[in-house]
Amino acid sequence: MTSTSSPRAGRRRALLAAAVGVLVLGAAPAAANAPAGGPPEGADQAPGYPGEAADWSPGDKDGFGTAIGALDSTAWYTLNDGTLSEVFAPRIDTPSSRDTQFVVSDGATFAEREDEATDSVVELVDERALVYRQVNTATSGRYRITKTYTTDPDRSAVLVDVRFESLDGQPYDVYLLHDAALGLNANDDTGRSDGGRLLATDGALSSAVVTSTGLTDTSTGYLERSDGWADLRDDFVLDDAWEARTPGNVVQIGRTALTGVAGGQDLTLALGFGTTEDDAAQAADAALDRGFDDALAAYSEGWHGYLDGLAPVPASAGQWRTEYLVSAMVVAASEDKTFRGGFIASPGKPWAWANELQHFPVYHQVWSRDLYQHATALIAMGDEAAAERALDHLWTVQQRPDGSFPQNARLDGEAVFGGLQMDEVALPIVLAWQLGRTGPEDWERVRLSADFIVAEGPDTEQERWENLAGWSPNTIAAEIAGLVTAADIARDNGDDARAGTYLATADDWRARLAEWTVTTTGPLSPEPYYLRITDDGDADAGTQIQIADGGPLVDQREVLDPSFLDLVRLGIVPADDPVVANTLRLVDEQLGYDTANGRFWHRSSFDGYGERADGTQWEPVDPGSRETIGRGWPLLTGERGEFELALGGDAAATAQERLDTMARAADDESFFMAEQVWDDQPPSAEGTEFVPGEPTFSATPLSWTHGGFVRLAHAVDAGRPVDTPAVVACHFGTSLCPD
Repeated sequence: MTSTSSPRAGRRRALLAAAVGVLVLGAAPAAANAPAGGPPEGADQAPGYPGEAADWSPGDKDGFGTAIGALDSTAWYTLNDGTLSEVFAPRIDTPSSRDTQFVVSDGATFAEREDEATDSVVELVDERALVYRQVNTATSGRYRITKTYTTDPDRSAVLVDVRFESLDGQPYDVYLLHDAALGLNANDDTGRSDGGRLLATDGALSSAVVTSTGLTDTSTGYLERSDGWADLRDDFVLDDAWEARTPGNVVQIGRTALTGVAGGQDLTLALGFGTTEDDAAQAADAALDRGFDDALAAYSEGWHGYLDGLAPVPASAGQWRTEYLVSAMVVAASEDKTFRGGFIASPGKPWAWANELQHFPVYHQVWSRDLYQHATALIAMGDEAAAERALDHLWTVQQRPDGSFPQNARLDGEAVFGGLQMDEVALPIVLAWQLGRTGPEDWERVRLSADFIVAEGPDTEQERWENLAGWSPNTIAAEIAGLVTAADIARDNGDDARAGTYLATADDWRARLAEWTVTTTGPLSPEPYYLRITDDGDADAGTQIQIADGGPLVDQREVLDPSFLDLVRLGIVPADDPVVANTLRLVDEQLGYDTANGRFWHRSSFDGYGERADGTQWEPVDPGSRETIGRGWPLLTGERGEFELALGGDAAATAQERLDTMARAADDESFFMAEQVWDDQPPSAEGTEFVPGEPTFSATPLSWTHGGFVRLAHAVDAGRPVDTPAVVACHFGTSLCPD
């Protein structure tokens, strides 16, 4: 499927050129193990160690893929701004390259790289496989580069089919530029050339870049000190041949055989990974020997077979078939192949996260809350086996001995951030109940988490949005649902005493919910309404809370959040409750906005988690500065549709429109759904255009958004939310209790 060109890449370039104050870290210490083997003939140690520190690679991806179900194919590719951006290997939480692209020169008057000198169009080659193609046309009109991507289903390697065309009949020098960036730290690599290959290692992980026509004039240097691009940019000729024996931020280059004449020329590029340089070279060579066409056929066949095994595309998504299929594939592709059941939030680092927390995986890590969203989508679309793996991962890797879960963690369970979010303790219990996992082994896990909730709840160190502590209606909804489902599992295992404790606690918290989270004295309405959170459990107190990301110190009664609707979807509060209705009216007035794509909502009053007013990147700012602005979250549109299905009547018909809105907001080329979309007061900057309802530069694709789209599509067909635990709805007598 071919789409029209998107202006996002050009807008990003303009904004990044205008941005100031980009955060970078100092160089990392030298790695203990440098690569073995000598340099190619004539290559000396590159000067300028350690080079400039690595900066961020934008997190709004234009392509993403991996071979589904191929456990030996431990590589995931991403695309951005006309280039092959991060490749994750050998785990999906481990970026092992930063950027791979071509540099074109005439050897005399210019040298230019794809991400700066071309207009890029992205195509989804097959709506039933995550196969993407980039068509990059030089803004000068001189040449065109077409690149199609796959991963080898049998090994840790990415293959790229490349065609280079001279559009003016002139021959050109075409170089391959590779920023290795192995592991979480891009500043501790070494690199060299051997036999026409570009090899790099950080002592624990290695990469190899090879092409079907070979590479000559190879060199490895340090970023902006001795790298090949800096050399070419200076005089349009690659003068130096270095190797980087001392660990630093290395960038590699090699001249290809492409010239672009005679109607264009082709080559295949292979990027392989392994523990040692030899392992990586073997992976790249084997992938190259296999050939792009054979690898692509096997890759595509794998995705076709996977989709054939799922439930049919819901009727509600009939006109959005491609968006639905891509959503299902994005969720599935977000699973690791070593730590099965470990699904990451997004394959990238949006905004300044890569610089502020360079050695952390950030979005490519596991949140139990996001994993619940993935798993419920997987259940809805017919991949219950993957949802089972997700629960297994939560129980055996993520759960701590006291029953709690880390705020977020790497695939091996290593905590990344240090927070505790009580909804993340509760949602795995709900998932266990939904999967019918009520046997003795699961009960032991459920018991640990339910006991922790009783002892530590209902207030939370952090709520759903991860930056406020206190009594949150969303968090309490998850906790109550967790306790009621835990009670049902306890009874199945003969522990009536704990079942009684869990239900009594859930009932008490439900009875006190209004006291903690519903204000009757707030300035926004004379009628009661839900707050985002209360600092002290007194919703009628005008306690001041500090909103994160540059927000103000403000009366907690002025802060709204649409995520209170989980009280309805999880079966705790009736959809037609008057406090719910009044809160929604306020949310619509203060947080909602209409676009050509449909209606969206900000996640909270005074939210600052988003780009600045001029569209430049988010980064940490001082409290009260109001320098950054959170925009609308499409996943909230999906949750609103699920609420409307719960409400029933005329409102239920609106749920289809919510689904349509989410689909229209998907990127027009990749069909990816973003974390955020521009609001009705988008930035205005010279040479840029921002369209309300279209993706910002936030995390894209966000698996939670794609999972919400899948789940809403099935909910519309079912006429009700599909992840409501019936035992909870029946316990509280809400309308979502099955007849």
